[in-house]
Amino acid sequence: MTPRVAVSIAGTDSGGAAGLAADLTTYASLGVHGACVVTAVTAQDTLGVRSVHRVPVPEVGAQLDAVLDDLPVAAAKTGMLGGAAVVDLVAGRLGRGGDQPVPLVVDPVLVATSGAELGDRAVIAAYRRVLLPVATVVTPNADEAEALLGRRLPAPDAATALADLGCTVLLTGGDPDGGECTDWWAVPGQVPVALPHEAVVTENDHGTGCTHSAALAALLALGEAPLEAATLAARFTADRLRAGRDWDLGRGRGPVAHTHSAPEETR
Repeated sequence: MTPRVAVSIAGTDSGGAAGLAADLTTYASLGVHGACVVTAVTAQDTLGVRSVHRVPVPEVGAQLDAVLDDLPVAAAKTGMLGGAAVVDLVAGRLGRGGDQPVPLVVDPVLVATSGAELGDRAVIAAYRRVLLPVATVVTPNADEAEALLGRRLPAPDAATALADLGCTVLLTGGDPDGGECTDWWAVPGQVPVALPHEAVVTENDHGTGCTHSAALAALLALGEAPLEAATLAARFTADRLRAGRDWDLGRGRGPVAHTHSAPEETR
């Protein structure tokens, strides 16, 4: 059968672990056709981000137009957007109230694990003003939530504060406790819900956030309800972390596993 389509608007990762590399391989793993809009080209490896080249806004818009004009997009996901003008562009085209509204997962990529800044104050302000209010689900980790809120809060309070901006929030992460991590699910006007899931101890976790949010977008494209999609996305990501935890790739934090065995007839 013809697959569902999900589009990612994000940056590249030359090391193949995060960004569009993680998104497209995750989509393929879940049986979804992945389209992409490149917002930035990074020189990046397992040790960190060496440089960032942002794609001009008109070219980002042209890529998005090409995808939306031709393919039946069933869900969209954002990663590194790179500039406030791109945030405005995406908000105007996708999500609730956009020109072509589809379920929209916003992964607010603002700071790399290495500490490299991937979004300035103008980007943060644009997220708060125009993108979060039209998102289906926003998937920050604790550091991204702090950047968006301008202050550090306990996880359930941070999830609630972000939900007050008008979006459903999946606040990811948390320190492993007894083999589990806890995400927090917050819907505007409701009490946040704890979502415990398996914690996989590994240093090969570069691209975890991208993989998790891409899995969520793929599952929304396949018709899953948001909360069920969040639960299944966590399970998928844990499986990928387990698959790659014994790998020896790179000199830093290695990539999440995005490999799959080839069909028998191709070996």
